[in-house]
Amino acid sequence: MLRYLVVLSRPRFWLYLAGPILVGAVYGAQSLEAALSPTVGLLFVYFLVPANVYLYGINDVFDTDTDQHNPKKGSQEARYRGQRLVPGVVLATGIFLIPVAAVLPPETWGYLLLWAVLATTYSAPPLRFKARPYLDSLSNGLYVLPGFAAYTALAGTHPPVAAILGAWAWAMAMHTFSAIPDIEPDRAAELETTATHLGEHGAFWYCGLLWTGAAFAFGTLDWRLGVALGTYPVLLWLVVRSDVPVGRAYWWYPAVNAVVGGVLTIGGLWRLVYG
Repeated sequence: MLRYLVVLSRPRFWLYLAGPILVGAVYGAQSLEAALSPTVGLLFVYFLVPANVYLYGINDVFDTDTDQHNPKKGSQEARYRGQRLVPGVVLATGIFLIPVAAVLPPETWGYLLLWAVLATTYSAPPLRFKARPYLDSLSNGLYVLPGFAAYTALAGTHPPVAAILGAWAWAMAMHTFSAIPDIEPDRAAELETTATHLGEHGAFWYCGLLWTGAAFAFGTLDWRLGVALGTYPVLLWLVVRSDVPVGRAYWWYPAVNAVVGGVLTIGGLWRLVYG
């Protein structure tokens, strides 16, 4: 069961939730000591594993029917088969966010509450955003909300609007890009998504525009941030122009995100150490 829960939490994607915390922390902190504070550690630990169990656990429990058409289930990802213990563990990991929030500044609670709402309603009925084109993409801004909470906890103020919009656009594009390999299985399961609605070609354009917008938004804060985020539309163009199947390219992106996130984090640490 423990092994199943680890696979369910998608270890390859753990940094998708936890990584933005590191970025938010190094830009929200006023000193290196603050960036390494227990507050950051608590947020990072929760969003590294428990939050992923909650997010993907809800997804798998409510996708039992549609997952039978998905070739990723049973190979790269776990397939929920009605195990009784799973819903209880998933619920417990969600509830654990309450004591985490209790020790954080009240200014962060809005971000954490919105994360919990979107993480739940993305897969759970009646809203089930994942089956609503464009709302599925929009709701995936949930991935950057932990980073906003970390920034706010250390800075005492909210992130710049440009950073919020840019990060949200980045997350929307990542979601739709990840759904492109699932277009045929989703259509077979009669699951409507942004990717199924636009088709592969249209989804590529959608992701490219969002990633370009994200690069522009961050570039208004610092040109170097814009260059780092500009990696995404360039890589997308290379994927489209190559013979590499998007289903294969999709599995490169955890590494791409780790490298870009690492560059952003090192840049923030450089600012703290050297000014």
